[in-house]
Amino acid sequence: MNIGIIGYGKMGKEIEKIALKKGYNIVFKIHSKNKKNLNKKNISKIDVAIEFSNPNSAFNNIIFCMMNNTPIVSGTTGWTHQLTEAKKTCLNNMGSFLYAPNFSIGVNLFFEINNYVANLMIDKNYDIEIEEKHHKMKKDSPSGTAIKILNDISKQFNEKTNLQIPIKSKRFGNLKGEHKIKYYSKNDEIQIIHKANKRSGFAEGAILAAEFIKNKKGFFTMDDLINNLEIK
Repeated sequence: MNIGIIGYGKMGKEIEKIALKKGYNIVFKIHSKNKKNLNKKNISKIDVAIEFSNPNSAFNNIIFCMMNNTPIVSGTTGWTHQLTEAKKTCLNNMGSFLYAPNFSIGVNLFFEINNYVANLMIDKNYDIEIEEKHHKMKKDSPSGTAIKILNDISKQFNEKTNLQIPIKSKRFGNLKGEHKIKYYSKNDEIQIIHKANKRSGFAEGAILAAEFIKNKKGFFTMDDLINNLEIK
């Protein structure tokens, strides 16, 4: 598989390592100093683009790939106010796009656990709090993962207008990522925690997503990928 990496920061470098170990070819690596290399000539040489750039450029990168008939996987967060438009462009142009705020298989199982617990907690008089911790260089706050957790809980509670769920965000050190959901009452407390030990877990998920989306058309999420893994 020929891969183009758009965004060559910590995640881009980790994706490159894993892709090369699997025998894939990295055709190009786009970063802040060579943005002009994201062009029609180069993109025609790849099977899938993997995009981990920044909130300011993610949307344009994704649209460019879709308009040039190139499947794209993106894990950039902080731009999802434009996700509906990107999805619409994908479907209208028979593109191929998989978006996830977090590519860790463990985190996506964590989402499922949270959905189950949130459903149990409906009308049980528990308060809810979300806490997330990331490295000091992470640009968006709260994280895309924390926002998804919040949205998932709100859906389980049928988006009650009186549901107040604070998100506490902390940025320090070189943390790989930690998310905690706390359900608490005057009598007790239940916590669900996911802690990433290595960045490679996110990169491995992104490569799996690239393998999954190759030669497919449509808009996909990690749910589609995980369901496919379960079938296997």
